[in-house]
Amino acid sequence: MEALLSSSRPLRADARRNREALLAAAREAFLGGDADAHVEEIARSAGVAVGTLYRHFETREVLIEEVYRKEVDDLCAAPSKLLDRHPPDEALRRFLLLLVDHAAVGKGMSVALESIMATDSPVFETARTRMANALTQLLDAGTAAGTVRDGVTGPTLLRALGGICGMRATEGWLGEAHQITALLFDGLRYGAPRTT
Repeated sequence: MEALLSSSRPLRADARRNREALLAAAREAFLGGDADAHVEEIARSAGVAVGTLYRHFETREVLIEEVYRKEVDDLCAAPSKLLDRHPPDEALRRFLLLLVDHAAVGKGMSVALESIMATDSPVFETARTRMANALTQLLDAGTAAGTVRDGVTGPTLLRALGGICGMRATEGWLGEAHQITALLFDGLRYGAPRTT
């Protein structure tokens, strides 16, 4: 048993690469509209055996959930990076657009996500909380800089974006969603003290 454990340790980096390859292949399949992609196809695209897929993800639903969770992780890591590179109001504007683009990812994955919507998975509630917290971070920075109006909370702004992101995915919807988001952003700056 001890020999087995020690011999498996050097594979940690390989195992991590395999897991990331599986997530990337699944994301590509789901976003490409192949909501019914079978685990065999995903494993083949990732360059691994099906058994490797099941070592990382017990079921197809767990894989779908993990793809979505990774999208949320990447999204919610953005505010700090944006604030490091841009003034708070510009960081907020860029993050709002990232949220709309995230909704486009969700629309691409919507059929696949339906399989976990019916479960007790906390993935969606956790995602909403994390996105609201990310918005709060950006709103607070903008308010402190005097470039965003006071009194708007992250959860409220996320609810407003829900209306934009919930638009039916017809041709050109993403461009229209970006335009509406720009109007929302202008409203967030209206009445800000604009300290210099």
